[in-house]
Amino acid sequence: MKHLSLVWLALAVWGAIHPMSYFLGWFNENGYDLMAMVDAWHVNAATSGLVWDLTIAAVALTIWVLAESIGNRRWWGLVAIPATFCIGVSCGLPLYLYLRSSADR
Repeated sequence: MKHLSLVWLALAVWGAIHPMSYFLGWFNENGYDLMAMVDAWHVNAATSGLVWDLTIAAVALTIWVLAESIGNRRWWGLVAIPATFCIGVSCGLPLYLYLRSSADR
């Protein structure tokens, strides 16, 4: 399982760096206005659908993290919640899987 744990960690790092490079590029081009970025996310039905898909996945992940972290008293798992909402599900989910798998050792 150690190898799988490293896969989760690598995906969490990739999920943090890759999307963030796009966000920072957009901010550098358009200014650091979060509401303008939210407006850009809803520029058409396809992007709005993607935003809602990721939002629902983020809420589901948050509920799962809360339930497991509180139930098992493994508080480090809660770190995945701000990672999910500040960076994205692409970082939060593999980060939580990494923390969860490393806690099992």
